[in-house]
Amino acid sequence: MKNPLIKRLPRELKADFVKYLVLFLFMTLTIGFISGFLVAGGSLKIAYDESFEKYNIEYGHFVLKKEADNSLFESIEREKVSVYKNYYMNIDTDSNLDGRTNSTLRIFKNREHINKVCIMKGKLPVSDKEIAIDRMYANNNNISVGDSIKVGEKKLKVTGFVALSDYSAMFSNNTDLMFDAVLFGVAIVSDDLFENYNYNINFCYSWLYDTVPQSDEEEKEVSDSFLKKLYKNVYMSGNEIETYVPRYQNSAINFTGNDIGGDQGMMLILLYILIAILAFVFAVTINHTIERESAVIGTLRAIGYSKIELVRHYLMLLVFVSVASAVIGNALGYTLFKSMVASLYYESYSLPTYETIWNGNAFVLTTVIPMAIILVINLYSLTNKMSLSPLKFIRRDLNRSKKKKAFRLNSNIKFITRFRLRIIFQNKSSYITLFIGIVFANIILLFGMMMPPLLGHYQNSIIDNMIARYQYILKKPVEVKTKDAEKYAMTTLQINKASISEEISIYGIENNSRYIKDTPINGYYISSSMSEKYKIKKDETIVLKEKYNDKQYQFQVKGIIDYPGSLVVFMNKNEFCKVFEQEENYYTGYFSNRKLNIAEKNVASVITEEDLTKTSRQLNVSMGNMFYMVEGFAIVLFIMLIYLLTKLIIEKNINAISMVKILGYNNKEIGKLYVIATTWVVLISVFLSLFIASGLIHMIYFEMMKGYSGWLTLYIAPSIYIQMFMIGIGCYALMVLMQFRKIKKVPMDAVLKNVE
Repeated sequence: MKNPLIKRLPRELKADFVKYLVLFLFMTLTIGFISGFLVAGGSLKIAYDESFEKYNIEYGHFVLKKEADNSLFESIEREKVSVYKNYYMNIDTDSNLDGRTNSTLRIFKNREHINKVCIMKGKLPVSDKEIAIDRMYANNNNISVGDSIKVGEKKLKVTGFVALSDYSAMFSNNTDLMFDAVLFGVAIVSDDLFENYNYNINFCYSWLYDTVPQSDEEEKEVSDSFLKKLYKNVYMSGNEIETYVPRYQNSAINFTGNDIGGDQGMMLILLYILIAILAFVFAVTINHTIERESAVIGTLRAIGYSKIELVRHYLMLLVFVSVASAVIGNALGYTLFKSMVASLYYESYSLPTYETIWNGNAFVLTTVIPMAIILVINLYSLTNKMSLSPLKFIRRDLNRSKKKKAFRLNSNIKFITRFRLRIIFQNKSSYITLFIGIVFANIILLFGMMMPPLLGHYQNSIIDNMIARYQYILKKPVEVKTKDAEKYAMTTLQINKASISEEISIYGIENNSRYIKDTPINGYYISSSMSEKYKIKKDETIVLKEKYNDKQYQFQVKGIIDYPGSLVVFMNKNEFCKVFEQEENYYTGYFSNRKLNIAEKNVASVITEEDLTKTSRQLNVSMGNMFYMVEGFAIVLFIMLIYLLTKLIIEKNINAISMVKILGYNNKEIGKLYVIATTWVVLISVFLSLFIASGLIHMIYFEMMKGYSGWLTLYIAPSIYIQMFMIGIGCYALMVLMQFRKIKKVPMDAVLKNVE
C-alpha cells in the first residue's frame, strides 16, 4: 500500500516554497562554485604538473658574470648534470608605439631541448623582424597577433602568443614579493635577431640532473651538493656566480603550482564552514516544522506510524532539495563556474592549454561529504525529537527536561521591552545560528573589501617612503659627476626563522645621507616590513647567513626605519665595509632622484617606482575580479541567512502574534514587537562581528603572507568597518519589509486552531 504521507510532501513544499528555494539556491551556488573551482584548479594543476616532463623544465639555473668557457662547461658537466645555454636580455619595450617605453621584455631564443615553449596562438618567429610574446603580457597590454611593438630600437611584428614553461608566473627576480605580468613579460625571437641585439646578455645556464631526484628532500640535498661543486669550479675558473636558483626555490616555476594547490585547500575549508552553517539552518527549519506539526505527529504516532517512518518522511524534502542542489550545482560547476575560475587563473598565470578532467575527488568533497554532513546532523536532530512519546507531541510539550520557569525580568523594565527580551530568549538557538552566520559572512566580506584599499595604501606607502626615484645597482664601480648621486653598498644574506628562508638586503649608507631618514651612524637598523614579518623588536639579535655558504653574521637591532618596500638591514657604509671585509671606498650603486648617464653594460638593474609598486599593480590586475566576487558572495550569504532565520522566528511565534492581534494590537505594533527584537540581535551581531572578523583576519593574514617572499603590510581602512555595518543593516532592512508582510498574513484564528 502506498504511503499516504507522501501526499503531504507537495503541500509542505508549496507552503514553504520560498524557504526551500532559498536553501536550494544557497546549496546549489555553494556546491557549484566550489566544485567549479576544484575542477578547474584540478585540471589546470594536472596540466601544470605534466608540463614538467612535457616541456622538459629545468632543475635549476645559474647566471655567471662572464660567459663560461669550454673548460668550465666540461668541469660542470662532470658533476652528473647536463647544462644548456639559456641566455637572455632584458629590453625596454614600447608596447603601444606611443614613443615611450612602458614595460620590459625578457628576450630568449627558441628553446628546443629544455624549458620548451607552448604556442597558444599564432606561430613562432622566423625572421629578424618578428617576435612571439607571452599571452598574459599581451592581454594586459592589449596586444593582438599581427600588431607591432617596439623592443629596444627595433619595431617587431607579433607572430604569436606563447607560454614559457619556466615562467608560468612572471617573476623578473626570484626575490620579488609578487610577479608582474603588466610591465614585465617574456618573449621568443629568432636566433639571428637575438645575435643582432646589442644589449647586456645575462649568461644564464639551465641544468638537468642525469639521475632524476625521487623526492623533494633528495632534490634539495642534490641541489645543495651541486652548488658547492659549482661554486668551486666557477671560482677556480676566475668567474663569479651572480644568481643560483634550483627548481624547488624558483618562484617563476613553483608559485603557480603552490597557489593552485593552496587555493583548493582554502576553498574546501570555506565549503565545510558553509555546509555546517547550512546543516544547522536545515536542522532549525526541521525542528520548527516538527513543533508546528507536533499535534499531527502525535496523532500519527498514536494510530501506529513508527518513529522511523516519520523520520524518513520529514527527511524526504531535505533529501530532495539536497539532491537537486547537488545535481544542478555539479552541472554548473563543470560548465559556468569552471570557465569563470579557469579565466581567473589565466588572468594571473601564463599556463599552457588544459583539458577539463572529471574530478572524482571534487565530487566526493563538494557533494557526497556535504550531503552526508547535512543528513547526519538532521537525522540526529529528528531521531532525538521523535523519541518523545505521542502524548507529549499532542500536548505540544517537546522539552525533554522538566520545563523551567522563565527567569524573572525586572519589573522596572517597560512591558514592551520585557516582551521583546522574552522573544529573544525563546528563540535563542535561531539567534545564535544567526550570529555565527553574520560573523562568518563579515569575515568573507572584510577580506574582499579590505584588499583594494590595502593595495592602494601599500602603493602610496611605497612611493612616500622610496629611498630615491632611481636606485642603480652596478656590475662594476663607475664614477658619475651628478651631484644628486649618492653611493651606497649592498649585498644580500639569508634569514632562517620560523621555518621561513628568504633573502634580506643589507645596505651600507653614507654618513648624513640625503636619502635615508634617520641615517644609521652606529649600529644596525631594520626596515618596518622586516620587523612586522618576523616580529623583530628593538635590541633583539638576528642571525643572517650567506646564501652560497654557511658563514653567519649577527646583528643587534638598534632601531626600526619606516621602509615598507622590502626586507632590509641598514648600517653605516664604513661599518658595512668592516663587516663584509671590503675596501673603505667600496660601493655597489647609486641613489639618485635624477636619471644617471651610465653605460647600460655597467648597470645590473635600476629600481624605480614601477618596480617597487609591481605587487599592488599585479594583485589589482589578477585578483580584482575575485575581490568583487568575494564581496558579492558574502552579501548573498548574509541576506539568505537573515531571511531564513527571521522567517523561522516569525513562524515559530505565529500563535503569539495571533493572540496579540486578538488583544487589539495592529500589524504595525506587532511588527515593532517582533522585528525590533530581531533588530537588536542583528545590530549587536553585526557590531560584534566587526571586531571578531578583524581579529581573525589579522591571524589569517599573517599565516597567509608569511610563506611569501617579502611583506605586504596589513592595512584595513577605517571606512571599511562603517561600510560593512551599513551593508549589514541595509540587507537586514530589506528582510524587515518581507517580515512585515509575513506578520500581516497571520490570521487571528491561528491561535484558536492550536489550543492545547
